[in-house]
Amino acid sequence: MLMQTFDFSHSFFLVAMACIVAAVAGFTGLSLTRDLSSKPAFQKKVSVALASIALGGGIWSMHFIAMLGLQLPILFYYDAAITLVSALTAVLIVGGALILLHFTERTPQVITIAGAIVGVGILVMHYIGMAGLELCRAVYTPIGLLVSSAVAIVLCVLAIWIAYGTRTNRNILIGTLCFAAAVCSVHFLAMAWTAFEPVPGVTDFGPSMSNQTLALGVIMFSFIIFGACLWVSVTYLEGLKGEGGAQEPAPQTAPHQPLLQIPCERDGSKVFVSPAEVQFVRADGHYTQVYTASERMFCVWPVTEASKRLVPMGFLQTHRSYLVNPAHVTRFERTKDKGRCIFSGDDLPPAPVSRAKLKTVQDALAAHVGAIHAR
Repeated sequence: MLMQTFDFSHSFFLVAMACIVAAVAGFTGLSLTRDLSSKPAFQKKVSVALASIALGGGIWSMHFIAMLGLQLPILFYYDAAITLVSALTAVLIVGGALILLHFTERTPQVITIAGAIVGVGILVMHYIGMAGLELCRAVYTPIGLLVSSAVAIVLCVLAIWIAYGTRTNRNILIGTLCFAAAVCSVHFLAMAWTAFEPVPGVTDFGPSMSNQTLALGVIMFSFIIFGACLWVSVTYLEGLKGEGGAQEPAPQTAPHQPLLQIPCERDGSKVFVSPAEVQFVRADGHYTQVYTASERMFCVWPVTEASKRLVPMGFLQTHRSYLVNPAHVTRFERTKDKGRCIFSGDDLPPAPVSRAKLKTVQDALAAHVGAIHAR
């Protein structure tokens, strides 16, 4: 005997709100994880935890805002315990992906795996959340399961590749749109191939929860996500300002500063470093890392800006991502058609020399050593 199934529709307003929340959560989570390579370990862990809550909670909020807009001809409830489990599952799975991205070497394979994990997190959250329905039951079709799974994984891999391939502001914004598209597409594609049938009685797993009670929880968490979005937006705009978005006097024009100092950050405070102290500069996405003999510091300059300012002062661009101060190079090693510069600082990694720069760097280092001996 065939079970009766119901026709259903959605509230356009709540569908739009669900998509907005997904985008805001994506922007918040991806922005919280910017520039973590220069942060202390504890701050890094806190940022990853907050980003996991923002992204995982955003997936959960989007799903249940859309479910609040679900219009069925019968009254239905949710199992509160299963609903809570769905939220925790999304946060934990997304957290696992972020741990891979920020606490292991970020190779192409790791980025792909992390994106796939986020996609799995969206799927698991969706189907656990749907299992919490009471007085009706969701019935799925194989094509709905297949299409929603494929879309979730492909779009999430794309979102993580865009946001983490190069950590620029533009890529984070595009990655945000891909993340929101993944979350919304999975939900509504899965719903397109889902039918609902009545189920007598309710489960005994957890207490029942009405749409009104669920709405209060979703609204509260959405406010938290929007507040966090405003918070990260301020730092986002400050970052743009530091990159040259606003016209500020150059550091060298200040009467109390030397001709040129490199603006860096140390333990959350801005410091200025003399180029003479710098052993080398390494590109880090849209920013740079500045290495002295004893520490590594974050700098808002992109490597192109650092090159424009430091090469006229004698620095050598040994690689598209490295600028080297020849005064601190203690040894040059060549291996076939590549090379590397070794420094005097303790535990400093060598700076690679690309094949295109090999002869130029060798000649410049030889001339520098000759000038020192001539003094």
